[in-house]
Amino acid sequence: MEATILPGLHLHDLRAIKLLGNGALGTVFLVHNRISDPSGRYPFALKVVEKSCLHSNLHSDRRARWEISVLNRLKHKHSPFLSFLIGFLETREFLAWAIPFCPGRDLNVLRFRQPDHVFSSSVIRFYLAEIVCALEHLHSMGIVYRDLKPENILIQESGHVTLTDFDLSRTLVPKSMQSLILSSALEEPKKHNRRLTRLFPVVVSHQKSAGLKKTKSARVSPVTRRTTSFARGERSNSFVGTEEYLSPEMVRGDGHEFAIDWWALGILAYEMLYGTTPFRGKNRKDTFGRILMMQPKFAGKPTPLTDLMTKLLEKEPTRRLGYRTGACEIKKHPFFHGLQWNLITEVIRPPFIPSRDNIELTVETADINIKEYFQKLRKPASPLHSPSYDVSLTEF
Repeated sequence: MEATILPGLHLHDLRAIKLLGNGALGTVFLVHNRISDPSGRYPFALKVVEKSCLHSNLHSDRRARWEISVLNRLKHKHSPFLSFLIGFLETREFLAWAIPFCPGRDLNVLRFRQPDHVFSSSVIRFYLAEIVCALEHLHSMGIVYRDLKPENILIQESGHVTLTDFDLSRTLVPKSMQSLILSSALEEPKKHNRRLTRLFPVVVSHQKSAGLKKTKSARVSPVTRRTTSFARGERSNSFVGTEEYLSPEMVRGDGHEFAIDWWALGILAYEMLYGTTPFRGKNRKDTFGRILMMQPKFAGKPTPLTDLMTKLLEKEPTRRLGYRTGACEIKKHPFFHGLQWNLITEVIRPPFIPSRDNIELTVETADINIKEYFQKLRKPASPLHSPSYDVSLTEF
């Protein structure tokens, strides 16, 4: 489904059909263009952030503008498994950006719709393959994702996945293959800091989404542990992400590279298979201790999938699958044996196809006034409100 955006569009030309959700950075609405698409046949998602919140938190402002820039880069270097920028707008009150709408919701919601809240191995294989391709594309652009989790994996109308939310991503300059091999051969093991006090049969039940239980994921605020220069682009020392998905090197504060995304892929695969993450503790300190010291536990006999997870969940990043040659190593793993990687996008029957009820939206759907929505959330009226201020939606 393609959303059509015209330059110079005003905020009052956008009609919010419904609220899609509230994230760590902004509120997401499903909207359509009253002028170019009066029937609402081509809705899109609009992420809106109040600038009063951005002004009080410079980190959030930088993250919002960074996400817009990454989405813009992905528009010009597109991947079928990554979201991209349709357009953005900025007023005295709001910063907002438009991205394609994915009617299938996220992978976490889909998992909870399964009878046992887990996926079969064949379904996991399909979704992991597409996610590997998405991460491979990001890494080829020098972008480390750093926030892989089920809530950030959306299901498109076609049933294929899309990664979204790039505010915690970071640009790193990839090392050459030669320097990667040389550095891993010469590097001595680091001491750990222990101070831390079908084709694809998927069942979709008729349970209403409002009744779904959703595991809370604690997102760690971006904090740089020590001053660092990214001029060489070799690694980042930022401490960001969702705590159960953090890699050991990030917990230790050793600095990290692209291998943290492959660690997160291992955590994701584990959660898809067992319905829980492997190192979840009683609290953050316990979780971090388990990430550093504990090995993942698997039920039953070893399988190619458990072997893949074991290799992805290697605590020393230089020994982790994907460290040396990136996605190429992972694609060659026996779990993906026989998969035709160049034909993934041509699979016409993915594990789950969103219902047409989620796609066919009409103008009869309830109206939401975006400005009034935020006015109700804050107690005093915003002094920044100015209906005469020029609002335009532009493309990069």
